[in-house]
Amino acid sequence: MQFIHDLIQIFLHLDRHLDLIIRDYGQWTYAILFLIIFCETGLVVTPILPGDSLLFAAGAFAAGGSLEIGWLFCLLSIAAVSGNTVNYWIGYTVGPKIFHKENVRFLNRGYLDRTHRFYEEHGGITIVVARFLPIIRTFAPFVAGIGSMNHWRFSIYNITAGVAWVGTFVLGGYYFGNLPIVKQNFTFVILAIIIISILPALIGFLRHKFQSA
Repeated sequence: MQFIHDLIQIFLHLDRHLDLIIRDYGQWTYAILFLIIFCETGLVVTPILPGDSLLFAAGAFAAGGSLEIGWLFCLLSIAAVSGNTVNYWIGYTVGPKIFHKENVRFLNRGYLDRTHRFYEEHGGITIVVARFLPIIRTFAPFVAGIGSMNHWRFSIYNITAGVAWVGTFVLGGYYFGNLPIVKQNFTFVILAIIIISILPALIGFLRHKFQSA
């Protein structure tokens, strides 16, 4: 319970935590942000790491001069794309064995099944759409690997989605994060980003639930 409480506090007060990281680690902040974004998209067991909200917060700090927007955009785009690529190859290599097991430690079976249904319904475009859906974006490349999606086709979707995702939230934070009304209500803005991000997936889940009932 303490871990969940701490995680929620990090999500809701990303501005404070990111400010501390920048003060304590300076230029190493880029490496820390790179690692978080890479793991959030690249490791199928870490879907709970911050994504959208962290990118927005980083963009806001870049607007304030604490980070350089060009480096931020380039490095985090590489992190997002390379993370998905690693996730795809994990799915391609070990995914078929895992998918047919009922219980796999550190892997939420419900998330995996939900993403698989989403992938079957929407095909390759899932890689693009899923980028903007927390949790599903972590499992989408894994499921694409399980389905043996053509790697070059996957790469086109992956690069497009990764650059668009990072650009949307980093530049959103850069241009809007330092507006007085946003700075004064940063926790509510982060909360709104989280809610809006998970809303499509929640609606899809409820719709599937009612249709199968």
